[in-house]
Amino acid sequence: MAEDPYPKFTTAMFDIYRRAKEAGYHATIFLQMLSDRHGQATAKTLINAARPSDGYEALHRMGRLDLTVEALIVEQPRWHRLFTKEEIDKARDRLEQYGYKAS
Repeated sequence: MAEDPYPKFTTAMFDIYRRAKEAGYHATIFLQMLSDRHGQATAKTLINAARPSDGYEALHRMGRLDLTVEALIVEQPRWHRLFTKEEIDKARDRLEQYGYKAS
């Protein structure tokens, strides 16, 4: 596997995995993606997908959209430099479509 160009972001992604697990959602596919591709590539894949992932849908049903990749990126401007404006807008739009107001 290639070296992770953004290890701090990958750590933040593993943190939302851990927090989701503590909340009762076991994101096994997300964990595999993170292990295989690192944080930025995983986030870009999920954000640019035509529809929200099954994990996103599950977190929505649990009322925990705060544990999504989209929320991590939108709510923490320090990660914005890793994504295009269009990707940040997609993430924000997806959250808003599901009734989540990013802080």
